[in-house]
Amino acid sequence: MSRPTKSDRGSETRELILVTAERLFAEHGVEAVSNRQVSEAAGQSNNSAVSYHFGTKEDLVLAIVRRHYEPVERRRTEMLAEITGSPDLRDWMSCLVRPITEHLASLGSPSWYARFLAQVTTHPSWRELVSKEAVSARSMQQTIEGTFRLVPRLPEEVLQERSYMGRLLLVHMCAERERALHEGTARPRSTWESTAAGLVDALVGVWLAPVTARR
Repeated sequence: MSRPTKSDRGSETRELILVTAERLFAEHGVEAVSNRQVSEAAGQSNNSAVSYHFGTKEDLVLAIVRRHYEPVERRRTEMLAEITGSPDLRDWMSCLVRPITEHLASLGSPSWYARFLAQVTTHPSWRELVSKEAVSARSMQQTIEGTFRLVPRLPEEVLQERSYMGRLLLVHMCAERERALHEGTARPRSTWESTAAGLVDALVGVWLAPVTARR
């Protein structure tokens, strides 16, 4: 059996740091956890291991997002190919929701990615960073374009408000389910598939809701 190469060991260390950082950030928040703490929790004798493998904490956060987003992007691209030109808003909401819930289901339990996202999307600096990364994906751009073709014409401030509502609903409902699975507590939906169906229902409702005149 061949001995692991330096490159193999580096890849293993990088993966261990990513998994450890994701868990710590999910549990405590990004700001509360230092690169040194991540290195120590990952069993690295060199307290600068995070900086060596990733650079800044911003680079580490993006690496965690990208590690998960590749399979999500692939699945969303597949779904978009199946619904080209669909006039049903539910199809487009499914393309938004199901690639994420399917990925979370594939992680098993315990997992921390949904709670990691909940932490970063409630912090002003990290939210902007992660949102830009998500929207830059071609599949997400197509999903947004397809959605906006079908929703009623809305004032710009309402459009922004509902986009924000939708993001919060998706991220935090997934985080709450992930937390409940981890803790073994009661949850409103028995499966990730059922959770996705409920989220699609709710998001369609958000986008098609009437607009009350401003006073």
